[in-house]
Amino acid sequence: MSTTETWRIHVIGVGKMGLPMARHLLAAGHTVTVEDPSAERLALAREAGLGVADGLAGAQVIVSSLPHDGALLAVSERVVANGVQGAAWVDTSTVSPEASARAAEACARAGVQSLRCTVSGNNHMAEAAQLTVMASGPKALHERLLPLLRCWGPTQFWLGEAEEARLMKLVVNLMIAQTSAMLAEALSLGQKGGLAWADMWQVIGASAVASPIVKAKSVQLSQRDYTPTFTVGQMNKDIDLILGEGARLRVPLTQTAATRQLMSAAQAQGDAALDYAAIIRVVQRAAGLPTD
Repeated sequence: MSTTETWRIHVIGVGKMGLPMARHLLAAGHTVTVEDPSAERLALAREAGLGVADGLAGAQVIVSSLPHDGALLAVSERVVANGVQGAAWVDTSTVSPEASARAAEACARAGVQSLRCTVSGNNHMAEAAQLTVMASGPKALHERLLPLLRCWGPTQFWLGEAEEARLMKLVVNLMIAQTSAMLAEALSLGQKGGLAWADMWQVIGASAVASPIVKAKSVQLSQRDYTPTFTVGQMNKDIDLILGEGARLRVPLTQTAATRQLMSAAQAQGDAALDYAAIIRVVQRAAGLPTD
């Protein structure tokens, strides 16, 4: 397929990530329909000029952005039952490699190829088409679909023929979760010793540890703003997937397990709907520090 060819695309799931991704596909000239269980999200999709439909029939490419393994497997059953033979399924969800493999195998038997296409970045990066796209699945399929994937961001990786993209997303999210735990301890140490909150963020942002994720978080967190890009509850789901893979592969993930406990504490303390960086507040409370 050429880069100028337009396709009929059906998007399942237009949440904070799925909606801007669907809009970028529409802006590239493709015919895009969407579905979502939320009436509010569908209203936003209509405002963006996207068609709303419940069926998969006629779609050349099915794109999904789903919350968990169960939703992925349910969509795979629909794709098997209703997908057009020869269509492609691109799933961008963070799910377990085990569930992903089951879904891909079922679709392959029905003549639908599956591209596991995880993305790294938050909803703001999705809006700006600056996601990092990590794909695995049939290499020829990835090459055919690159014009679509580039609608979501300029940085593209193909990692292998099977579940490599799922595992890579868990590797990246492990490091993101650990970054929040690192910040929680470091900032609480400095705060307890009398350093000004704003001063710490200025120095951290200019230091050797100023990674892109730290810089991205610094604007909000320097103002103690925990408006979520990704909630504590969502991060807990991902850490559970990470720990599950650690157990399956027999890799000790002791620091990640400790971070999971901090996330659990954040939920217990009423912060489940805040940004996952709210585990900073957990350590502050444990140190007898104010959180605002």
